[in-house]
Amino acid sequence: MTSMNDLFDKEALAVRYQKVSATIPPHVTLVAVSKTRSVAEIQALYDLGHRDFGENYPQELREKQPILPPDIRWHFIGHLQTNKVKYIAPFTHLVHGVDGSKLLDELEKRAGANRRTQDVLLQVHIAMEETKHGLSAEEVTELIASSVSHWPKLRIRGLMGMASNTLDRDQVKAEFRGLAVLFQRLKALPNLGQADFSILSMGMSGDADLAIAEGSTLVRVGTAIFGERANPDVHGA
Repeated sequence: MTSMNDLFDKEALAVRYQKVSATIPPHVTLVAVSKTRSVAEIQALYDLGHRDFGENYPQELREKQPILPPDIRWHFIGHLQTNKVKYIAPFTHLVHGVDGSKLLDELEKRAGANRRTQDVLLQVHIAMEETKHGLSAEEVTELIASSVSHWPKLRIRGLMGMASNTLDRDQVKAEFRGLAVLFQRLKALPNLGQADFSILSMGMSGDADLAIAEGSTLVRVGTAIFGERANPDVHGA
């Protein structure tokens, strides 16, 4: 897989990565959003010691995975359609953005077929925009309550949410805080059945600082590490 992105400045990438890494506390996982980035760029960041990469498109991830180091932890961070689960099910470390029982059913089926346990995050709708995907607090609670009996091959590791695309940082902060409160409430449930419900994924390049301050344990950063991309979209960072 080659692209114009193969012509990049490794030293500049290293400087950007070091600058971002310096802002991430030890308890927070930094996922480098590598969608549309070349294999060479990902390899260069891997060579700097990074291991967690986030992809949005199943076919692109399917093509990259076999030709990059096997110890990369691949995060699928885009909106996943049920008919595309089969492409990423054999190797994906964590599936973000799970937003319904049908997708959980398909992930369970594919996890069983691949004889592995699949870690997932449930996506909560916290933004003011209707275009963003996600579950309500009530829907999340219901899915978690039935997860052990309905989807034994899946582990619900926590929650994720995307704040509104706005310059109003107070609004973004409030949305993150609401998700953090829900996360802590669910984590405290006596019958949760998920001892490792420990991941709160919120925050991207423009609002990672707010997310971390509100309790995020995982942030997704792309542009601040790799530089500007030609065609950004809402799942990037």
